Amino acid sequence: MTLLVGTSVWSLAFRRDAPVSGPEVLALQAAINGGDAIVTTGLVLQELLQGFASPRARKDIVQRFAALPLLVPDRDYIHAADIRNVCRRAGVQIGTIDALLGQLCIRHELTLLTTEADFTLAARHCPLRVWRHAI
Repeated sequence: MTLLVGTSVWSLAFRRDAPVSGPEVLALQAAINGGDAIVTTGLVLQELLQGFASPRARKDIVQRFAALPLLVPDRDYIHAADIRNVCRRAGVQIGTIDALLGQLCIRHELTLLTTEADFTLAARHCPLRVWRHAI
């Protein structure tokens, strides 16, 4: 399984003021330790960098993300708009960036690792695969 890890999970994983916990962060650690493929996109990197103010954190994040394949949206914007419209008609609110991340996952057949519930709701209306914690 190839993962696109959302900003919410990366943010929790990079926190230094709290112990690493939560099933999504543990799944990220297991993927890294197990050699699973992890990809990212500039949108996730930008959101993450906007959330960490210190130059040291910025340098650390940029350095770590340099090792990850970077997906670049192409005509995905068109399909992302379709996802957003389908979800909106179904009563599910999903943001523009989230719709684009979802579309990237669909096109590249990726599983999205996220803590954000709106992706799970959106996945009911499009072929988005969202990681789920096995209970």
